[in-house]
Amino acid sequence: MIFETHAHYDDDAYNDDRDSVIKLLKAEGVAPIVNVGASLTSTEDAVKLAHKYEHVYAAVGVHPSECDALTEDDMVWLRGLCDDPKVIAVGEIGLDYHYDEPDREIQKVWFKRQLRLAQEVSLPIIVHSRDAASDTLEILSMDEFRGIKGIIHCFSYSVELAREYIKMGHHIGIGGVVTFKNGKKLQEIAKTIPLENIVVETDCPYLAPEPYRGRRNSSAYLTYIIDRIASLRSAKYEEIEKATYENAAALFGVRADG
Repeated sequence: MIFETHAHYDDDAYNDDRDSVIKLLKAEGVAPIVNVGASLTSTEDAVKLAHKYEHVYAAVGVHPSECDALTEDDMVWLRGLCDDPKVIAVGEIGLDYHYDEPDREIQKVWFKRQLRLAQEVSLPIIVHSRDAASDTLEILSMDEFRGIKGIIHCFSYSVELAREYIKMGHHIGIGGVVTFKNGKKLQEIAKTIPLENIVVETDCPYLAPEPYRGRRNSSAYLTYIIDRIASLRSAKYEEIEKATYENAAALFGVRADG
């Protein structure tokens, strides 16, 4: 089985065939699936999907690009969702400096607040970090957050930075970019970091791997990501599939076989 650590099946891209896509995935060998919240609305939808499908679980949280209007009442609401047994992570949370808004200081406030939420409920985190390497590392390195474990999603930084996160106990999320011709940096990471710190993800419907680049992504395409990692490490496909499954199962505390 393949453990999908980051999907967005609540996205409008699946409005026409969501049910058939999700049901088919387990038969295709993909389970569990973590459907990740990115806003208050998508978080609510992620929890609903988790209750509709046995092999789907939810992460609850607000993406940095959506944090501008957050309130403490929203944090109370998220805290309530964390009591749901099908909620297994807080995410995706973090920093995104690719655009000028929301203000960076506001992003930092709500990143820290959601980290405290994860700490309070003893759940792992799923971290989004784009063009914000220094500040993300600085916040996660703070003494109060040192015990939190999670995934640095869609990793886009250096091997050296990946190793810093690994020292802190985090996993590196490797997705479709590892199959791209211009994905040399991620390929080097997939080749060199310890296998016990690698998990696989799609971020579907985004970032489909080759040969589906530019099309709607699917968790079924994780096979291409695993195959590329295996090739880079001169390992067998089955070794990478098993290791990444066990890494994710240990982090989230769930398995396809219960």
